[in-house]
Amino acid sequence: MAFMRKSKFRHVFGKAMKRDQCYDCIRTTKQTWDRPFAAANPKFLAVITESGGGGAFLVLPLSKVGRVERDVPQVTGHQSAVLDIAWCPHNDNLIASASDDCSVMIWNIPDRGLTTNMETPVVDLRLHQRRVGLVIWHPVAANVLLSAGSDNKIYIWNAGLGEAFLEIDVPDLIFSASFNFNGSKVVTTCKDKTMRIIDCRTGVVISENKPHESSKPAQAVYLKDGRIFTTGFSRMSERQYAVWDEKLKNLSMEEIDNNNGVLFPQYDSDLNIMFLAAKGDSIIRYYEITNESPFAHFLTLYQSKESQRGFAYQNKRGLDMKACEITKMYKIHNSGLCEVIPFTVPRKSELFQDDLFPDTAKDQAALTAEEWFEGKDAAPIMMSLKDKFLALEGTTQSAAKPIRKANVLDNINSTTPQKAPPMKTAEQSAPKPAPAPARAPSPVPAPAPTPAPAPAPVAAPPAKVAAAPPPKQETKPPAVSDNAVPGASLPAGFDPQAMIDDIRKLKLIVKAHERRIKTLEERVSQYEAMSSEEENGEKC
Repeated sequence: MAFMRKSKFRHVFGKAMKRDQCYDCIRTTKQTWDRPFAAANPKFLAVITESGGGGAFLVLPLSKVGRVERDVPQVTGHQSAVLDIAWCPHNDNLIASASDDCSVMIWNIPDRGLTTNMETPVVDLRLHQRRVGLVIWHPVAANVLLSAGSDNKIYIWNAGLGEAFLEIDVPDLIFSASFNFNGSKVVTTCKDKTMRIIDCRTGVVISENKPHESSKPAQAVYLKDGRIFTTGFSRMSERQYAVWDEKLKNLSMEEIDNNNGVLFPQYDSDLNIMFLAAKGDSIIRYYEITNESPFAHFLTLYQSKESQRGFAYQNKRGLDMKACEITKMYKIHNSGLCEVIPFTVPRKSELFQDDLFPDTAKDQAALTAEEWFEGKDAAPIMMSLKDKFLALEGTTQSAAKPIRKANVLDNINSTTPQKAPPMKTAEQSAPKPAPAPARAPSPVPAPAPTPAPAPAPVAAPPAKVAAAPPPKQETKPPAVSDNAVPGASLPAGFDPQAMIDDIRKLKLIVKAHERRIKTLEERVSQYEAMSSEEENGEKC
């Protein structure tokens, strides 16, 4: 009997948005370089495009969906094709680009996007002797940038000053690079089949190993706890992924399939989820990273008809938390369509989900470039996403200063306190006979010489009738029901019809949510059926 591992991310699923909410008619690049060709942040989407002369890439505000005009303004400062782009994690307006013209340039994009072609960068970094194919930002220090080129050199730049802080020589072409959580070390994969951990301030190789046997491009990314996740190919060209400890000792390795595309890992350090996608594939796989063997547990996959030419992922600050999005992928088709695919975890509650949105890295550097170059280390500054969620909800409630709400019972109960009734004595508290029902007064008959027996009165004894004083006009209090609340009264301006209308609206909302939940449950069951069929197929 197969054991199904429990995970709150077991039912993560992706659903592509409608075409009018995507980006269409993009002239995507025709380069064959092994990079994703796109980058996204909470403000913009950048895509490397095909250019008649020189290199260019497109920058679109996220709100500008739909058809992209052919004469849309672009960044056109490079003299040759652009090979890689990366947004600064500490400034959503800065983007770095690496090009075949041996340069690295940094651009400042206006908040409203480009209105004309941008040809002049704010920083131009030129030390590489051959094309530059990789550029990544430091996760902690401000304005620190790493670039790797075909001249077998890695440069770590103080981009604010336009100076290289460190030059590192490597034996062969660099395929990938990734900083650890505090940015003190970087792991690289190289064409010589070797993975190396390098000290970022001295350039000393701390440890190295051969992760995969094939010379095809391998990719490596640091995990939050210091372990390393890699993708590559076996000697028989089977695609693999593996997990390594801090000393590059292999912890696990699994084979995936026989396709040719390079698997690019995208790591969510907040949730410990790894997304794998490759150019030329139509499948996106995701795994949960844990401390239990085999350390990378397959969750499920997203599959569509069209293959991807490039892709980018949104960071946590740009997600729709009300829809429980844990990531959002921008998938670029060969036709020029950039499809937006949110990945969500179904939840019935519409409240803030703390387990899906823990504290994430803030768009603020923890160190200056000078502090980091001097040897100081720090973890990224974290921020809570709950405040943003409450702002989207239109709520100003804060945990530090709670809002004092009005007492809704004040409108129902009397505003003046009721006096307690006086204590009764035993005689007063004794039960009294029920009063006789009221009767119309009848005239007293005149005395007859021959008395005849008369029927006895039914309602009351004759003595009481004769001795009764003349009736007085007394004002009696209105009858009070047994279930009535003392001092109860309807509030001023109370409209029963409005309350009935609100109840009807709530019923409609509940029915709509029930239909939505039913639809999600059907989809989840379909995905589980597909997953079980695939697992059975793999076993066969």
